[in-house]
Amino acid sequence: MGSVKTWPHRRAYLEAWWRPKKTRGYVFLDRPPTPDLLPWPQTAPPYRVVDNLSHIFRHIKPRFELMPRMVHGILELFREENDDVRWIVMADDDTIFFVDNIVDVLAEYDHTKYYYLGWHSESVISNHWFSFDQAFGGGGIVLSYPLAKALVRDMEACLVRYAQSSSADLITMTCIADIGVDLVGDFSGYLSAHPKVPVMTFHHFDALDPIFPNKNRFESTRHLMKAADVDQSRLLQQTICYHHHKNWSLSVAWGYSVQIYERIMPRSYLQIPIETFRPWARGPKPPFYMFNTRPLSNDPCEAPHFLFFDSVYKKKGDVVTTYLRVRPRGIATACSSAGNHSADSISSIRVISPPQKRLQTKDMYLYY
Repeated sequence: MGSVKTWPHRRAYLEAWWRPKKTRGYVFLDRPPTPDLLPWPQTAPPYRVVDNLSHIFRHIKPRFELMPRMVHGILELFREENDDVRWIVMADDDTIFFVDNIVDVLAEYDHTKYYYLGWHSESVISNHWFSFDQAFGGGGIVLSYPLAKALVRDMEACLVRYAQSSSADLITMTCIADIGVDLVGDFSGYLSAHPKVPVMTFHHFDALDPIFPNKNRFESTRHLMKAADVDQSRLLQQTICYHHHKNWSLSVAWGYSVQIYERIMPRSYLQIPIETFRPWARGPKPPFYMFNTRPLSNDPCEAPHFLFFDSVYKKKGDVVTTYLRVRPRGIATACSSAGNHSADSISSIRVISPPQKRLQTKDMYLYY
């Protein structure tokens, strides 16, 4: 779902993952594109303009006109694509899809049954405001084809029933619940906290700082997709290893970063993400997130050295990724309690991975 206003600066996000003549889908716009946006690019999904719903709301006015139009997009997509379709996936126009991972995960489900799949919000307060049972659609909602077909049959009546709702996602959930479907919230994936769960999408990319140093958001998107194009199953998946001679712990988020800690840290600690981010919606007091976090630290034994993804290539059947230090850690001393083995001199690391998907193997070798 998108808009004419946001299209010029969000177009690059969609073009980064869209595969012309391979992926099937549409960008649904709030109104016809202006002349400066035409001709429509072949490198992006084709566009459709969402339906005018004034005939539905002749006797009742929706609380927010946009919300039912967004939900009605499910019907409009169903209308456009109903030939040999197994799953319908919807998200906002500032969401980056990792299509291979989505396909692999959905292959584990029976598409002939009713499935409603998605993500909770990462913010506790957002789930409290709306529902802990709903999928937050900006990051992606997945409906099996039979469920979408059942939802479409009652779509317009349901939109009228919940016209006063303030959330398109909540309307979708309640309409599905009214059909009599058990709700399933199944996907989750954070950068370094869930090593066995493939990343499906990135949402609100406009609200994030660029994820790679010295690159803007669009450059960061395309840089990340260099690794994703080689192996999406391994992308951002965490691997932890140790250099016992120097008492170092290393945490690899494949295709993104390597962290070096100057002390042997337990895996349970390294699997908790560092709170370098802020919640999308913040309550008056903690907890703010639906997962554990640890604070930033200036302690030389706790603060990691960061190296970021630079390149990926194949060599003798293996996949090699390189990670470079962009800036110094900024702490003058090494970790004294672990023997003062400074990692300041490490400027690059190579990670060698087997060609099999991450779901099949966990072998990985590091060189620096």
